[in-house]
Amino acid sequence: MTRPLVRRGRPDPRQFLPDGTPIAPDSTAVRVALWRALHTLADPPPHLLKDELGLRLAEPEAGWRQRPDMELSARARARASIVARARFIEDLVGEAAVQGVSQYVLLGAGLDTYAQRRPAGSPPLVVYEVDREGPQVWKRRRLVRLGYAEPEWLKFVPVDLVQDARWVEGLIGAGYAVDQAAVVAAAGLSMYLERPALLGLLGRSARLAPGSTLVMSYLVPLDRVDEEERQDRQSTEKFARAAGTPFVGCYAPEEMRELVLRAGFARVRTVSGKDLERMFFAGRSDGLRPSSSEELVVAEV
Repeated sequence: MTRPLVRRGRPDPRQFLPDGTPIAPDSTAVRVALWRALHTLADPPPHLLKDELGLRLAEPEAGWRQRPDMELSARARARASIVARARFIEDLVGEAAVQGVSQYVLLGAGLDTYAQRRPAGSPPLVVYEVDREGPQVWKRRRLVRLGYAEPEWLKFVPVDLVQDARWVEGLIGAGYAVDQAAVVAAAGLSMYLERPALLGLLGRSARLAPGSTLVMSYLVPLDRVDEEERQDRQSTEKFARAAGTPFVGCYAPEEMRELVLRAGFARVRTVSGKDLERMFFAGRSDGLRPSSSEELVVAEV
């Protein structure tokens, strides 16, 4: 992970925002990027997603594959969930674009590389990446260094989604068309939101233009997790607390469904780990399958 440079005992000001916030990626975003790359590098084909650009962005230290959180067998189900949810979301975005939806919003974008991996000839789509300013500045610098131009249809919207609910206003300031439908994706975000913040996110999403879709991942309570995975889930929660980013929201599927409908969405469905397994992992010889700890909710305006 990139760390602030130090010269003559003083921090390099280029590595900090004016308010002193470090210009650096979140550790969770780096882990997700490395897991996505590891799926291509270490799991046998077929690959659900081919994304090694995230690895180049993160530029981890030598020996990163020996990190405990990169251990191939112990973290296989968590890694499978990360790539499965990404594949599901990108398939959904592709289908929506074919039907005329021209806006894609990533809440908590992290080191996502969809904008750089879009196939040539894809339907027109404006991509809005919403994330904290420090990680965004870092990511934009890294993309430039790697030779990726910033296309006109890619918009960066600096909003701290945990502290600031005004992400729709941020989108509008970046050119978002409120009268046009969008796909809004919130992957790996809801567990960091207190319940009022989550309800606010749902309510704002439900007031988007008709035809819009929210797809969001969420953690289920520990007693809903397969017994073989519970120790790993507890270790992950402990690590998150130690990193200062504790998990504060877990929801049973029926509870999440009720919250989404109450927010004002017209239709809702949940997608479990077993659903993702049937979609993307059937017939694999390596036994790779997604975690039971995380599910997706798909809500339509």
